[in-house]
Amino acid sequence: MSDYKTLIYEAAKKVLPELDAADVTASDAFCDYCVPCFKFAKILRKSPAAIAAEAAAAIDIPGIKTESLNGYLNFTIEREAFVKQAFAAKLGEYKPFAGKTICIDFSSVNIAKPFHIGHLMTTVIGGALCNFYRALGANVVGINHLGDFGTQFGGLISAYRRWGNEEKLASRGLDELLELYVRYHNESEKDEAIAREAREWSQKIESGDAYAVGLFDKFKAITLEQAKKVYKRLNIEFDSYLGESFYVDKVKGVEDKLVAKNLLKTSEGARIVELGDDMPPALIRRSDGASLYIARDLAAAYYRHQTYKFDKCLYVVASHQALHFKQLFAVLDLLGEPWAKDMVHVSYGMVSVEGMSLSTRRGNVLYLSDVLDAAVEKALAIISERSSELEDKATVAESVGVGAVVFDALYDGRLKDKNFSLADALNFDGETGPYVQYTHARCRSVLAKAGYKSGSGIDFKQLCDDEAYETVKLVADFDETVKNAAERYEPSVVSRRLVKICQAYNRFYNADRIMCGGEAQAARLALTARVADTLKYGLHLLLLDAPQKM
Repeated sequence: MSDYKTLIYEAAKKVLPELDAADVTASDAFCDYCVPCFKFAKILRKSPAAIAAEAAAAIDIPGIKTESLNGYLNFTIEREAFVKQAFAAKLGEYKPFAGKTICIDFSSVNIAKPFHIGHLMTTVIGGALCNFYRALGANVVGINHLGDFGTQFGGLISAYRRWGNEEKLASRGLDELLELYVRYHNESEKDEAIAREAREWSQKIESGDAYAVGLFDKFKAITLEQAKKVYKRLNIEFDSYLGESFYVDKVKGVEDKLVAKNLLKTSEGARIVELGDDMPPALIRRSDGASLYIARDLAAAYYRHQTYKFDKCLYVVASHQALHFKQLFAVLDLLGEPWAKDMVHVSYGMVSVEGMSLSTRRGNVLYLSDVLDAAVEKALAIISERSSELEDKATVAESVGVGAVVFDALYDGRLKDKNFSLADALNFDGETGPYVQYTHARCRSVLAKAGYKSGSGIDFKQLCDDEAYETVKLVADFDETVKNAAERYEPSVVSRRLVKICQAYNRFYNADRIMCGGEAQAARLALTARVADTLKYGLHLLLLDAPQKM
């Protein structure tokens, strides 16, 4: 929290005891900070306008004008003092989550299936949240909970033995596995013998049969090799790749806990936990003795809490899995685990490309790497036309093309369904990743031409006109913006702030001649440097590169 925000909060708290620090928000219009008084109306039995007016009359902070307007308590700081404080603060030093451990389960690719466009949202939302919490001081554990358990893997072995061979697997890799998977699914619907054979191979994997496990491990290695290539392009790394299979032998420990609490019931041969009238029961084991997904997730939750002692565990999974996580958290709550409240389902909407529906089983799948390649190709064409003299265009095009896809996914609220458009994402003049990257490059170009070096004194009066001051305000509380995004699990808070900073800087750039000499030039270059640093920092938090030239 900035010094001025703290000062305002402490002064307002004396008049409005119910005030929380989060109620004091930065404002782009009318003032620098404001407090909406609507939440106090019921408590104080007065209108928001009356509350704001009475509070404004009672608050006196030297150097800060306090006013009421339409139910808002507005605070306007003396501009030069605000600019001075903004430049005194160091970007990235705010560490409100120091000492906290945050586990983030995201991406979670399935073995023998391609990394397709449907994995985009979980991967980039989770990756961004990891960066936010690390930047804010937390110890973050990024977890890729691999989908590596189930009958389908027995089916894959059956398909490989029937229709595949080592040579094709070595040359085609994941493409071969996908083709075999689709063929198995189609053929097993017509031939029960194939489905039965698949179940037999699945049981062999689970029992530790050396041949079956060895073959499956090979399939897993091929899948991860391809996935890690995509993760590298997205600037994402994981701390754990433990998948479902790791937790199979730990389900018994969960069942023992459920039995001890008298929670495990039998229904038509299956083992369930009843969750009341509001939710269907959680199915722990089928009547044939096989454990279910929620049982392995319960085992994973216990393992993570015991291993990492997390303060919060996030699951970045699509919104259609909401019931599963409600059941998961409810079972932990029934078990009396106090940390059940620290489990969070970070849901998101679905993604499509020009309305195309995706289904791996039917082979109708769009690889994410193909989408990234197409974006890079289009970015290279645009850059070649706009900046024909630019060196190393291919490297810049990779940063811009991949960044365009990621930024587009993170620009709207995560719950909104996304229909990806390559043309929209690569618009250099829109609210896009390339626009932010280009503004950063423009700032670096200005600084390079001026031979700017930081460390010289700044005449803060030179940055008090409307365009400069608006820009200062937007970069001044960027760390608070990151904290807000982390607490809301919402990367769009950061991406939209970056676009606002770019828009404000470009208005400043057009209104205030930077290379004007004297104290004004020094101050305007200092602001340009602060904007460039903030954009680079924010882009990296959102998994994007920040090219020096474009």
